[in-house]
Amino acid sequence: METTELIDILSRGEDSRHQFKADVTNADALAGEIVAFSNTAGGRIFIGVNDDGSVRGLSGADVARLNQLVANAASQNVRPAVNPLTDNVPHPAGTVIVVSIPEGISKPYMDRNGAIWVKSGPDKRRATSREELQRLFQQAGLVHADETPVAGLGSGDVDLPYFEAFFEQQFGEPLAQHQQPLPQLLTNMNLLSQGHLNVAGALLFAKTPHYALPAFIIKAVAFVGNEIEGERYIDSRDITGKLADVFQQTLGFISANTRALQGDQGINTVGRPEVPRIVWEELVANALIHRDYFINAPVRVLVFADRVEIVSPGHLPNNLTIENVKTGNSNMRNPVLASFAAKLLPYRGLGSGLLRAWPDIELIDDRAGNLFKVIVARPDVLPAAASVAMNAERAE
Repeated sequence: METTELIDILSRGEDSRHQFKADVTNADALAGEIVAFSNTAGGRIFIGVNDDGSVRGLSGADVARLNQLVANAASQNVRPAVNPLTDNVPHPAGTVIVVSIPEGISKPYMDRNGAIWVKSGPDKRRATSREELQRLFQQAGLVHADETPVAGLGSGDVDLPYFEAFFEQQFGEPLAQHQQPLPQLLTNMNLLSQGHLNVAGALLFAKTPHYALPAFIIKAVAFVGNEIEGERYIDSRDITGKLADVFQQTLGFISANTRALQGDQGINTVGRPEVPRIVWEELVANALIHRDYFINAPVRVLVFADRVEIVSPGHLPNNLTIENVKTGNSNMRNPVLASFAAKLLPYRGLGSGLLRAWPDIELIDDRAGNLFKVIVARPDVLPAAASVAMNAERAE
């Protein structure tokens, strides 16, 4: 790092990625800061800098001592050990040590006392809530939300005719001829755990999963114009039921609240959707399969005059980025749901092919808000006057 870059960063003050320390003498305290950065999004610690961003500076002896302290804290006081990089940056007021800590790939990290720390603005705090700890273990691939047992739902809550039809289609024999009892079969299929349907089993095959999992639904609203305007909307639904039913009903909602284009077809033809159906199929399936089920919130489908937004709880997992998604990469946040997806939904996992089918798609990975948003631009096919008239008509 050059001195000019250092001065620029210090002038902006502390935030979630930059922390100032006048000096460090305690390896345990330093380990807590390293753990917090590793568990969150990574960042830098500037040693030799006061809280207000002014440089205190370090002597040659300080630099040698602190570099050794950083190495010891990262290797001996952080579990699993990490490897931060240090940079001794010259400044007119003295040397500043910049400790760069990447976001960890083996979360959750903890200090030697077993405390798990995360960043909260420029400070750190101890992670204590069950959901937060679950998400950290999820990012490490150690637990999956779709395998979590659902209290109050057992094999007796399965929609048996629906499951029987699925079983015969997939395995080529009637369920009645299968030798194993239903609970054992569901357990073998990774849909039942400890006598309870897990999240995947409930969402896929329970008669009424929303009674036990009320947050795992789709809230769909179609608005008059291009913004959310209080109580003014065209259509609003809470879409519930089994995953396959929610999928189909959501496609129906989008279809009912977007246009069919006639093009050069006759006036008596149905017309083609303004956005290819395959786009909605992939996006809705992805929202249902890859959302974060450790977050008790619904998927939202918002239809505006100029766009459709699909908002899923949970940002992209692990080190997956928007660029990765655009090139077709994915991450199995919910492996059980994903394994059943192609059998129950017209889900293809197109990835980059989806953007070729409809290039006017914006992907937003909102890590601060802990959500993932897809914005699909609707084609402008009506003259302005006709569009205004149509919106006025809908508002009535």
